[in-house]
Amino acid sequence: MFQPAIPLSGYGGWKLLQSTYSRQLEGFADSASVKNDRNYLTEKLSSPISLDDFMSDRRLLRVSMTAFDLGGEEWKGGFIRKVLEEAVTPDSTFLQRLNNADYTRFSETFKFEDGTLSLSADQIESIGDNYETAAFRAAVGDVDDNMRLSLNYQSKIVDIAGSGASETTILYRLLGNPPVRQVIETALNLPAEMSKLDIDRQAAILMDKFQSVLGISKASDLVNIDNVDKVLQRFHIMNTVNSGPSTTTPGYAALTLLGGGSGLGAIGSQNLFLSLL
Repeated sequence: MFQPAIPLSGYGGWKLLQSTYSRQLEGFADSASVKNDRNYLTEKLSSPISLDDFMSDRRLLRVSMTAFDLGGEEWKGGFIRKVLEEAVTPDSTFLQRLNNADYTRFSETFKFEDGTLSLSADQIESIGDNYETAAFRAAVGDVDDNMRLSLNYQSKIVDIAGSGASETTILYRLLGNPPVRQVIETALNLPAEMSKLDIDRQAAILMDKFQSVLGISKASDLVNIDNVDKVLQRFHIMNTVNSGPSTTTPGYAALTLLGGGSGLGAIGSQNLFLSLL
């Protein structure tokens, strides 16, 4: 089984992963298990399929849901069926109340009109591509979960903040997406206890931090490539600061030599580490 190569942790490891991403994704997609799963998905979806047959095919369900970053949730059979049934019910507000962008995208693609799904070749190709990238993110997470979170943020932020929605809606979506929220909370050094506050208060705190820490005046500006990098750089730096640099951290040897016996202490060492990045 192909295992992503992530020899460094922290921001240095993230930049290395970025520079090798295309090559590593290609190698991952060419591995036997991924190719077999994609071929299986293509074969099964190339002909019309009923909702009952789709739900009873555990492998097809797993691959299909992984393509929409819902891998691992295929055991929720009753819930998934309700999502798919409600998606084609004109008066249903179920998906709106669920407020989960991944399930919304999943149900919009897997639309069982009159209980049957028919997809075009282009749609199946797109699902297969999504499966490869989503499965690769999951494989990266098996090596370093912070790298998976970074890839997820990079992938999701455009859907969340670049959708043309109102600023308030974007803030709510950021707060309602657990992986994206984790990256932002870490990058902005926000306490997890913030989740206990009223949602409007959380949104106000988030916007204030965007302005004071990142210099961003609008949540929609998060899609700017420089701002994406700024958030992910702070995410990795704050993770390193909070956990302490490791032997795989860039500058660790210099930090050890300079910090040893210099009386810097923990805070001084952290500040020195930040200057080395």
